[in-house]
Amino acid sequence: MEKRLQKILSEIGIASRRKAEKLIFEGRVVVSGKVATIGMKADISKDYIRVDGKLIRGSKKKQNVYIIMNKPRGVVTTLYDPEGRPTVKDFLKGVTWRVFPVGRLDYDSEGLLLLTNDGDFANAVLHPSKQISKMYLAKVKGAIENRTIEKLKRGVRLEDGMTSPARVRTVRLLEKNSWIEVVICEGRKRQIRRMLEHVGHPVISLRRIGINGLRLKGLKTGEMRYLTPGELHLIRKEIGQKERDNCFSNLRPSMKRELHDSR
Repeated sequence: MEKRLQKILSEIGIASRRKAEKLIFEGRVVVSGKVATIGMKADISKDYIRVDGKLIRGSKKKQNVYIIMNKPRGVVTTLYDPEGRPTVKDFLKGVTWRVFPVGRLDYDSEGLLLLTNDGDFANAVLHPSKQISKMYLAKVKGAIENRTIEKLKRGVRLEDGMTSPARVRTVRLLEKNSWIEVVICEGRKRQIRRMLEHVGHPVISLRRIGINGLRLKGLKTGEMRYLTPGELHLIRKEIGQKERDNCFSNLRPSMKRELHDSR
């Protein structure tokens, strides 16, 4: 049965559909001796499909895998880094399926990261219309004032446009720095860091502590586990809903232990 090439690559866990399209666009995918093009279809049971010269095999029955990881700081959210830095793949011991990260968590940040081989699931979680919330605990320079918190809540203008309203609260104020909790529904590159830099409170450390209702639940830094059926149902329920006006309706209270774990 013929399918679009990017769907095939996504279904067998080579890459997300977006990443698969990039691989095809870059000429890294070959189908039965011909360099693939965007929109090309193939039948994995008949065609020879190679990615970066490696023949892929689709005879193995597809099993969707969903993983939650506590990504350490100083690790790249990718499966390969040309600079030789540690990647999330280094922490996937025992995972036989090729999974890929759902979204990104920058090199200097740590915390909750989802990985899967289910391209449809990943695309749904990342799609802006689904309004999936991401919760962060940030340690910033300086004692942050209430008026600054209100500014962050309303949104700030960055170089790539105005940010959407956020949920922000002060967790702890110290003499030289502050701990704050920030919840956003967007996924711009290094968005939290840029927002806080914009209001004069550069980030010292940043930890993602939740995605919608999902939490790390005691996972130590560098550890991973498979999502429980209940957790998978929770996130699937949210991404299965129609477009929502805001992403804050289904947030659970943040855990007090997160501040202690992030010190």
